Amino acid sequence: MSEQSTNIVSKVWGLCNPLRDDGVSYGDYLEQLTYLIFLKMSDEYSRPPYKRETGIPKGYSWADMNTLKGAELENQYRATLERLGEEGGILGQIFKGAVNKISNVSILYRVVQMIDKEKWVSMSSDVKGEIYEGLLQKNAEDVKSGAGQYFTPRPLIKAMVACLRPEPNKTIADPCCGSGGFFLAAQAFLADPNNYALDRPQKEFLKNETFYGTELVVATFKLCLMNLYLHNIGDLYGKVPVTRGDALLSDPGYRVDYVLTNPPFGKKSSITFTNEGDETEEEEKEDLVYNRQDFWTTSSNKQLNFIQHINTILKPTGKAAVVVPDNVLFEGGAGEIIRKKLLETTDLHTILRLPTGIFYKPGVKANVIFFDKRPASPERQTKEVWIYDFRTNVHFTLRQHPMTDADLQDFIKCYHPENRHERTETWSPENPEGRWRKFSLEEILERDKTSLDIFWLKDKSLADLDNLPEPDELAADIIENLQSALESFQELMSQLKKND
Repeated sequence: MSEQSTNIVSKVWGLCNPLRDDGVSYGDYLEQLTYLIFLKMSDEYSRPPYKRETGIPKGYSWADMNTLKGAELENQYRATLERLGEEGGILGQIFKGAVNKISNVSILYRVVQMIDKEKWVSMSSDVKGEIYEGLLQKNAEDVKSGAGQYFTPRPLIKAMVACLRPEPNKTIADPCCGSGGFFLAAQAFLADPNNYALDRPQKEFLKNETFYGTELVVATFKLCLMNLYLHNIGDLYGKVPVTRGDALLSDPGYRVDYVLTNPPFGKKSSITFTNEGDETEEEEKEDLVYNRQDFWTTSSNKQLNFIQHINTILKPTGKAAVVVPDNVLFEGGAGEIIRKKLLETTDLHTILRLPTGIFYKPGVKANVIFFDKRPASPERQTKEVWIYDFRTNVHFTLRQHPMTDADLQDFIKCYHPENRHERTETWSPENPEGRWRKFSLEEILERDKTSLDIFWLKDKSLADLDNLPEPDELAADIIENLQSALESFQELMSQLKKND
């Protein structure tokens, strides 16, 4: 992150502690910042040299608010939020249902003045994006907010994009897009002159036609819209690139060239319904089953359903990179059916086993599966599966030792994005410590439940008692394993209760 971005993030975040004392959460503060920064940028765009028509109604602009103090400021801010929520396009989507949650008027005044001092529009989209991404990361780090579940580590996102190598004038979807991290990484890859020299029509396509997203959670949906807008994705009054709702409810009808996604961990799904007062409400269901004609099988497992949904929305030549928890690789029943279908109908060519300690939700053991969809054929499309074990003897922590871009370079090199058919194993009988190994389809089909949960490296912490990991690494591993076991027990308990 640039020095300018870091300074602004520090300033903006510095006001959060007094707000927290006042009962305002990180998430609520970030939402209020979204509204205020948007208003300030609209004001800047309305002035020379831009002189744009911003669509902000007369009497509800930044200039109508930024010189006010005390109750006058509070009343004007509240009225502005209500009025803008009635507008159309991205504007209305961002402000829909917006309310002022900064009840301390002196802090509201300080936040407004701090935002007013910066010239947001003249900053590059890189800097604006960095600032917002920095704020999103701060929010994700707050364990109590639960926002971490929507935040995928950026080095992992960049590595997934680097392996898929999206091409210009092709479409990209994320059916559970969170704050938009995959879209931003794909945009950065496509706009990088080292990868492509985009002409004007290609730049327009990248801005307005490339991305298709869905996000269930209202607050995260708004953060995503703002994040995309700050990165010059989508038009203020044109088509909104992200829709709000449950992606699993139905086939959206569109078909895309790439899917890059990290479906939410956990079992719960939400269904949205309209109450008697025509207001939407959400209800969480522990075992919501989606009966869709396009799915291979029915399951209450959200991750398995997302894999089937991704298969639906891919074009016959589409490619996907998907973060999945371990159970997707070994679970029986619906899990086995879906793995067999993937091996039959797609080329499920690569699995990256991820280390622990990289997600904000503790206890997560996850992988990335890469598969290419194929047109209908009687032949099995997967011939071999390449696995990179980036988990065994690899330890990260979110604060002391976070994963960086450099940590995934060896995997990208092994993946060989330029032509993945020219790969070379690093594992061999002579080099049993090699992390990159291929398995034939026959070997996989012979495994119990067609399990793809394959590992071969020895855990050194179990074998070498003289060279144990650092105490904080050991403690983190113990916590991860306990939390993972606890989740399994809770799931077993809920199943037993249902059977009673």
